[in-house]
Amino acid sequence: MANQYDLIVVGGGSGGVRAARLSALYGARVALVEEFRMGGTCVIRGCIPKKLYAYSSRFPRFFDVAPSYGWTVSASFDWPTLRANKDGEIARLEAAYEGVLVDAGVTIFKDRAVLTGPESVVLRQAGNELTADRILIATGGQPSIPEIEGRELGISSNEAFDLPDLPKSILIVGGGYVATEFASIFDGFGVKVTVAYRRERILRGFDMDLRLGITEALKGRGVDFLVNTEPTRLSKGGEGIVVSFAHGYSASYGAVLFATGRDPNTGGLGLDKVGVLMNARGAIEVDEWSRSSIGSIYAVGDVTDRVALTPVAIREGAAFAETTFSGNPTVVDHRVVPTAIFSDPEVATVGLSEEDASLHHDEIDVYVSRFRPMFTSMTGRPERVMMKLVVDHLTGKVLGVHMLGRDAAEIVQMAAIPVSMGATKADFDRAIAIHPTSAEELVTLKKPSYRLTKGKRL
Repeated sequence: MANQYDLIVVGGGSGGVRAARLSALYGARVALVEEFRMGGTCVIRGCIPKKLYAYSSRFPRFFDVAPSYGWTVSASFDWPTLRANKDGEIARLEAAYEGVLVDAGVTIFKDRAVLTGPESVVLRQAGNELTADRILIATGGQPSIPEIEGRELGISSNEAFDLPDLPKSILIVGGGYVATEFASIFDGFGVKVTVAYRRERILRGFDMDLRLGITEALKGRGVDFLVNTEPTRLSKGGEGIVVSFAHGYSASYGAVLFATGRDPNTGGLGLDKVGVLMNARGAIEVDEWSRSSIGSIYAVGDVTDRVALTPVAIREGAAFAETTFSGNPTVVDHRVVPTAIFSDPEVATVGLSEEDASLHHDEIDVYVSRFRPMFTSMTGRPERVMMKLVVDHLTGKVLGVHMLGRDAAEIVQMAAIPVSMGATKADFDRAIAIHPTSAEELVTLKKPSYRLTKGKRL
């Protein structure tokens, strides 16, 4: 039958595309339904444009140090040019995503899919029904905006990439990945940035040295922080937006960006009518094989609210295809997941933070190195790099690697390999350093900076 498939994938983001392509290559008849643009949040309005803007925002700091290296630089920034070039690159990637699906034999429907049963969906615009032995939900997440008066005056990360003009000032509400990265990006573009966070410190869940380090670095560049507070009301005031805060303070900003988390994108898919169990946040509950409460329905990526990172969604999509259509049962290990904040300086981490390690291990050795990077040694810039190893004292196993500094993401990505293999501090020590580099610090740390015994620092 023309509308009968082995697999229907709902969502054309990173996880859905990987699952669809591999499943088709393994011989399955696959349909993929995407109502917006191919590539999902990461490609269209997330990781990719964010990294391009991060690159752009770092140029002023290169210009600042250029005279120390003998260069005289005269430069100006044009926001529309960056925006247009970003659009061109995203269009190229979108076409590439669609191309690999077509080449693999996947049938693409540009429509909205709504489940009508455990093995069927209806296309909202076309009106026809598709059936399959299995359905995979990979619809990702969407920005979560607080329910406060005047919230419509603010923007989310979806709109931040395409502002018609750069504001003179911006309030960024939140303290996670998106808030930290956009604070660094807009600051690099010359926008006066204020970050408001309802807790005492940004980047909850990261190692404390990383949290403190990035905060101080951004403060040193002029970013202001309002902590232990949150907006209660937005209103128009002159040419700006007046923001009232919980502690009674109010101020005017050129723009307000809500970076207050993301919610699983499960609304209007018909999941509840089919009987798919979801948690209080609307995320699909799945087992280790990404199977929902309905045996024929699976889910991967942010829509499951396990680890909301693009590479995790890709790995989950691949594991689903391997398990279901290649006869190779594969489970994704969510315990050791490297991650990075593409601020300037970058934050990157893999494994346990010092705080988490001390909760699960009786004794841990902590190695910390702080130093001035060679890049700024001939300049007056106060930039510092921080590298940290968290090690189990009894076994020598490296439990966590953390870095704040230039190229932190590239360095920690490679460190994630030995950490995921269970490498020890002795294994790190056996590696010969590449000199002169910042990364050599990871293999030349000799003595612990301190030891924690049952959570208490000695």
